[in-house]
This record gives sequence, C-alpha cells and structure tokens, in this order.
Amino acid sequence: MINIKEDEKLNKLNHSCAHLMAQAIKHLYPEAKFWVGPVIEDGFYYDIDLGDKVISEEDIPLIEKEMKKIAKDGKRIVRHEISKKEALEMFKDDPYKIDLIERMDESDTVISCYTQGDFTDLCRGPHVESVKELKNFKLLKFSGAYWKGDASNKMLQRIYGICFPTEEELNNYLQELEEAKMRDHRKLGKDLGIFMTNDLVGKGLPMYLPNGYIVWETLENYIKGKERKLGYLHVLTPPLGNVELYKTSGHWDHYKDNMFPKMEVEGEEFVLRPMNCPHHMMIYANSIHSYKDLPIRIGEIARDCRFEASGALKGIERVRTFCQNDAHIFVTPEQIESEFSLVVNLILEVYKELHITNYHFELSLRDKEDKVKYYPDDDMWNKAENTLRKVLDDLKIDYVEKIGEAAFYGPKLDVQVKPAVGNEYTLSTCQLDFCLPMKFDLTYIDSDGEKKTPVVLHRAVFGSLDRFIAYYLEETKGALPLWLAPVQINIIPVNNEYHLEYAKEIKAKLSDYRVKIDDREEKLGYKMRESVVNKIPVTLILGQKEVDNQTISYRLYGSEETVTVSYDEFIKFIEDKIENKD
Repeated sequence: MINIKEDEKLNKLNHSCAHLMAQAIKHLYPEAKFWVGPVIEDGFYYDIDLGDKVISEEDIPLIEKEMKKIAKDGKRIVRHEISKKEALEMFKDDPYKIDLIERMDESDTVISCYTQGDFTDLCRGPHVESVKELKNFKLLKFSGAYWKGDASNKMLQRIYGICFPTEEELNNYLQELEEAKMRDHRKLGKDLGIFMTNDLVGKGLPMYLPNGYIVWETLENYIKGKERKLGYLHVLTPPLGNVELYKTSGHWDHYKDNMFPKMEVEGEEFVLRPMNCPHHMMIYANSIHSYKDLPIRIGEIARDCRFEASGALKGIERVRTFCQNDAHIFVTPEQIESEFSLVVNLILEVYKELHITNYHFELSLRDKEDKVKYYPDDDMWNKAENTLRKVLDDLKIDYVEKIGEAAFYGPKLDVQVKPAVGNEYTLSTCQLDFCLPMKFDLTYIDSDGEKKTPVVLHRAVFGSLDRFIAYYLEETKGALPLWLAPVQINIIPVNNEYHLEYAKEIKAKLSDYRVKIDDREEKLGYKMRESVVNKIPVTLILGQKEVDNQTISYRLYGSEETVTVSYDEFIKFIEDKIENKD
C-alpha cells in the first residue's frame, strides 16, 4: 500500500481532510476540543476531547455526512500568520491548543493557522486550496488515546481517516483494506485455531493452540534439520539471567529500557532475558577451545522477553515474549568471510524453498558521530563493516546501507520482507561482533600456542518463530502449504454406514501424515464447505465407487476439480508436494 506520509500530494490532501473532519465534529459536538491531527502512513487521525461523549459506530456515518456537506459547500482554505500573543488570545478557551502554543519557542514570532468557513485551527500546513477537493474520503476506525501518549493523562477520542484525489483511488484503497483484513494473521490465527491471547494471562503473551503448535513444531524441526546438516550444536538455556550477566555484556546500559524490571531473590537480581547471546557466551566459556575446534556453531530456539508498549503489540508479530531461531557462531578472524557467506546462503536457501520472494538486504552500519550508542573502537568497526561489504559484493547481492542501524557491538545484515499486510520489517539477520567476546574474556588457543579472542556471528534465519508464523499466515491467507498445515488431509466418507470403514482403512495407511476423518452425520456439501473454511490442503471424498475400485478421490484447496487415482499414485502426489513445499 502507498505511504500517505511520504507522498507530497496525498500528504497535503490528508492533512486538509483532518481539518475537514474536525470542522464536522465541531458542528455536531460544539463543546469538542482538539489536540493534534497529523498525517500518518495510512491516512490521518485527530485526537479529540468530547467531554463525556464516547464515539460509537453509529456516530461515524453522521460525521461523514457532515463532512460531505461541508466539502460540497466548497469554502476556500485560507492561511493566516499571527503572533504567539494573538494565538494565545484566539485559543484561550482551548487548553490543548494553549499547551501547544506555550511550548513554541519564543523566537517563533509567527504562528500559522488555517481557516475554512467557520472553523480555524493551528497548523503549519500546507493545505489544499478548497474543501471541495476533499470529497473522496472515508473514516476508517476510532479508538481511545491518552493525551500526549501518557497514561496518567485524560483519555481522548482518536478517529482515523483517509482521503484520495479521486473516487476510484479511494475505492481501490478500500478494496485493498478488505483484502488486508482477510489476510490479517490475528483473524486467521483465531479462525484456524493457531493462537489465542487473554488479558488475564497478559497483553502481548500469546498462547499457541494445538493447531498452532503443530505449525510451530514443524518449522522448528525444519530449521533445526538444516542447521544440523551445517554442524550446528543445539542447546537449551534459561529464559532469565542475573543482572550482572547483562552488565558484563553491555545490554544493561544499552538495552535496559526494553527489558522487564529486575527481580530481587535471595540477595540476587534477575531479569527476564531480552536476547540469548550472553548465555551462549557463557556456554563457549565453559570449555577450553583450540583454533582447530572453530568454527563452533551454537543454536537454540530460545524464549526471550522484551517490554513493548501496549499500543505497539500486534498478534504474534509484535509481542512481549517470543522465541528466536537464534545461533551464535564462534570463529577465528580468518573464518569470518566463509562463515558469513554460509549464513547468507542458508537464508537464501530457506527463502527459495519456502517461496519467499519479496525481500531485500540492508547493511546496518554505525553512526560515526554517535559516541554513546556504539562501542568505541574505530578500527574494529571499519574492519567489521568492510568485511560484510566484501562478502555481499562477492556473493553479488544487492543491498542498501543504513547508517545508525547497527547493534551497539557491531554491524549487521538485515533481510527486510514486505508482508502482504502492513509495513516491511526484518525477518532474518546476521550480526558481526568483535565486542562481546572481549567483554566475556573468551579465548581459543591459536596455532602459535597463544590465546586469541574469537569473533562471533549472531544470526537468526526465521528471526522469531512467532513473527515468521504471522508472516506466513498473511502470505498464504491462512492456506498453509501441505507440509506445514495442521491438518494435511481431511477424509469425508459420503455415507458413514457404507463408506466409513474404508475411510478408516485409508487413514490407517496415511499414519505418517496429519489426517482426520469427518464422520459427522452432516450432508456431504456441508462437510466439503467446512473443509474449505478450515483451509485444509487436501480433502478425500470416499464413496461407493472408491470402495469398489479401491481408489481415492481428492480435491485440493482452492480447486473445484475432483481427481480419482490409485492409493500409490496419491501417495506419490502428496510426497512430491511436501518435498517441494508447494
């Protein structure tokens, strides 16, 4: 979807439409007072104090009707420049505007405001020429929002909307929104029994239901199998640690605001871990290593906890607890290029097998001017960044450089995906780290008999399994491929009295697959529709013809065609689909 904020024409249009909405609300609710009404990536919103009034679904059409009336009237939108003193007088009865004005620098002698008919509001602008340009709009949703985002302040009403130059563009966008709703992993997760949340458990703490855990376990086995073939050794570490562990690593200084508060137990201070690298550093330090042992690849599907503001939480895409497909590779400096190449090739292999195509690479570098965030070692940073550039160039991978996006301990390669719903985000990452091995005093005995410090590659191919499942649900609209689907095959006997035994025989033969029999006393058409609603990849329809001929009739999800084959032909067909991850 288009980013409204970055498109100059749409930005101006939506900024103006926010004022149109405010004017309509002022007509309908004369006591209304307004905080801010900015343009955002997907339109605009306005925060409003309506006193005791709480916006409901029934109010939205009334506001839209009044907006259309104002737009049809066609008043010009006029910019005024006034002094701070004049602004304070003009908005003396509005505490929200007074707050904005008083926080403006005294040196700003000119304040701009815009008037359209009987409505005037503070604004830097720019705006369109006339309200008649604002007729192609739609109010999309509403919610509560604390004034200034502070939970200790009053709750305001926030109404979101969108505006386009033409009716066709608006309708196309609304159609895309409907498509996005159908793909939203939160809806799909609920409909397909993948995961649930409950405020009594806690916000941002998803629970995976039986179907969801099958998906989870299948993905875990898939990626662990690939890692084992590459020599990874898997471990299991606790989801909390002593605060001193994170002080040693530097995370306590650089990451404390993203961590849950520390807990004091028997004189020790513990914290829920936000990442796994300190634990893996300690596992490496548990033994003496020779250069002949390296590279050592330590992998873990590891539970982490990070404090996310409640407003940022989103299903299983953005949570407060998640499992990383994490690994730390301990190498000699001479092994950096080859190991980094192996990681990049693993990512590319996984993406190819899982048919992920809409992605690009970003090389995240430090900001040389930031002397606080980044570990202070220019030689280390230059060497690390140049090494990653060389590997990417040698692999002929296109990438863009992002200044200031590196981890505090080293540069990283991020793989950004563009999901079917929402904005792009990082799915896979590989980070180069000279810093933590030094902090933990890690060593290996080199060929000359001297102790040397290893270098560490932090990498996550799936990122977190939670986010990857969210991504894959939205990419497939919940129609997960055969290899990953919770129920792979649904068997429907046409008549239980005559065909159920044959259905049970077939199910017994398919014991290596995830199979269910729908033996409810319902009509065949109803059970077929249920199979489609549940997005089961393969549905078998077994009637008298199949019993007599010892055959199988199947229908694939999304197809109206029924195919009849022998059992052996069917097995070969589904094995090929699973092998190819179709």
